[in-house]
Amino acid sequence: MLSLTLIHEALWAQREEELDLQTFIESLFNDPQGLLNYEDLYERLLLLYENPINLNSASTEELQSLFMLSPKQIIALQNYITQEGKLLTSFELQYIEGFDLSTINKLLPFIIINPLDVERDDRPFLKRILTERNNYLLFRYERTLESKRGYSAVDDETSPAYAGNPDKLYLRYRVAKTGDFSLGFTTEKDPGEQIIWNKETQRFGTDFWSGHFMKENQGKWRKAIIGDYQLQLGQGLLFGSGLNTGKGSETINGLQKAHLGLRPYTSVVEGGFLRGIATTYKLNKPISITSFFSRLGQDATIREGEDEGFESYFSSLQTAGLHRTANEISKKNLVTETVYGINLDYKPDDFKRIGVIVTANHFSIPLLRSDQPYNQFEFSGKQNQNLSLYGNINWRQFNFFGEGAISKNGGKGLIAGLSTSLSDRIDFSMILRNYQRNFHSFRAAAFSEGSRSINEKGIYWGLKYLLNNKFYLSAYYDSFSFPWLRFRVDAPSSGNDYMVRLNYSPKRDINTYLQYRKRNKEENFSTTDSNQNIVAMSHKNQWLLNIEFKNGPLSFKSRVQYSNFRIENEFTDGMAFMQDAVFKADAFTLSGRMAIFDTEGSQNRQYAYERDVLYAFSIPGYSGRGIRNYLLLHYKVSRQIDVWTRVARTTFYDRNEIGTGLETIDGNKRTDIKFQIRYKIR
Repeated sequence: MLSLTLIHEALWAQREEELDLQTFIESLFNDPQGLLNYEDLYERLLLLYENPINLNSASTEELQSLFMLSPKQIIALQNYITQEGKLLTSFELQYIEGFDLSTINKLLPFIIINPLDVERDDRPFLKRILTERNNYLLFRYERTLESKRGYSAVDDETSPAYAGNPDKLYLRYRVAKTGDFSLGFTTEKDPGEQIIWNKETQRFGTDFWSGHFMKENQGKWRKAIIGDYQLQLGQGLLFGSGLNTGKGSETINGLQKAHLGLRPYTSVVEGGFLRGIATTYKLNKPISITSFFSRLGQDATIREGEDEGFESYFSSLQTAGLHRTANEISKKNLVTETVYGINLDYKPDDFKRIGVIVTANHFSIPLLRSDQPYNQFEFSGKQNQNLSLYGNINWRQFNFFGEGAISKNGGKGLIAGLSTSLSDRIDFSMILRNYQRNFHSFRAAAFSEGSRSINEKGIYWGLKYLLNNKFYLSAYYDSFSFPWLRFRVDAPSSGNDYMVRLNYSPKRDINTYLQYRKRNKEENFSTTDSNQNIVAMSHKNQWLLNIEFKNGPLSFKSRVQYSNFRIENEFTDGMAFMQDAVFKADAFTLSGRMAIFDTEGSQNRQYAYERDVLYAFSIPGYSGRGIRNYLLLHYKVSRQIDVWTRVARTTFYDRNEIGTGLETIDGNKRTDIKFQIRYKIR
């Protein structure tokens, strides 16, 4: 037993040194638009990294949530274990159909091979918490060194507009073990906010607090959570968390959403989550029932409604979570949203599932959108109900999935898809969606071109072709239409979007890819002669070339991005060049970047992932003309203590001030510093 423990410790230490999780995610799910929720995805994979799943007992949902295995590979793995018995070593993976070397190398950091049934840990709950490896306290400090106008008295004012100082503070504690428990809290103070204890404005020290306690697999209770949480049910038409890869370089895996059920909420986005209690109870082997209740205060501007038929109403919820000025503080938690519902799930085996969701939303005061034509079919009132039916089934080499939902007013939403392997080298996927213009679902996160699952029809095709062990090609084509008007689009509109990416890895330490994406989409265009808006087709092209290689403790990455945008007789373009370097030596890791950019207009903003401190992501949009550099130092003080320091500076050559309004910096430079320390309890 002692020798096995020592081997496990050595392997765990080796895994921690070798895997660069941030770079891993960026290379696998590159999104040139910067829309992917990296933070939620990152935390999910980090938790799996520190608590790897046992392939011999992993469910289909757990395998799907890795975003690395296609449905064909998942079925092949399950069939292999059924026919040949439990895996004895990771070397067996190479004998499973469809498991190439690239897939195995990506998979290894997140899995273990244990042929023995894991014994239940009956130690006292407190002892399990204190001895859990994933048990840490994290503190982060950030600040922009240049002064912004909000921190100085302006015009006739005698005091600054912002109540607090420019410091951003973040404190987090979490201890979690997959399949057993999760406990933690997060608190944050944004720049400009005040540290104050004031019950009237609902500010208790720092401005935002979030916490949760979740227990899993306690008898027939699969999960029970108190505090802040998310729901990932069906295909996300009613409830979807941030685990969504969307349209990016991964064109097959992850398109079908894994039915993960209850998940702790650990982000600092101050709205859109659920706060209350939720449970999942297993009635028998195939049937489980999830019930949930949430009551959450959210920010909004309250308006008098004498002319609208209401005493008072609000037009939208505000999720920025900023409470720096008197006006922002006055909007805090003015609307209470109550959400409750039930989910009945039937899963007889790993190859099929069907379920139903019934849920209701209630606002403390009515929601009434602004009187604009594009808002004609938006939700109004205080209450909404939804009903949905979802399911998936594996039949031979095909995997079918889908969900259909209806809202209180009769509006319907539908998403259906399939994935399959056309041959040993070709994987294919397709998704159909139809979200009617009056379909209302406030926490939907289904596959879509727009930011919400409403007023959209479309069909998506994805393809992945493995040429050989060095080359593989991924591509997608998405055609979509919007049957009704949208914000800044004054007529029904349509468009299409496609991407092709060629990956080349001649050696394990060398990786390159070339990516092209084109989007054609109708939007408003203001004519110069009549000063009126017309709806015209816009065209955007994006090219990306990325080259990475390692040489001992050094690794380098060169990246070139270019885009252009055309609508009617207007043409703009933009480019960025980035050179990264990383040096690792014992307990030190030093990384940095030099970036040069030159762009025209907001449509050519260049999004580029930057290395950051643990649990943080930096994906700035390079806009204008300038240079951006950063340095990041990670020092492992001891087994329990890690320290990060980051400095980033952007210098613009096309402006003398940065930002707008109270966020304006007088000058052409912006310098951001960040310090973080993590203490592992064990």
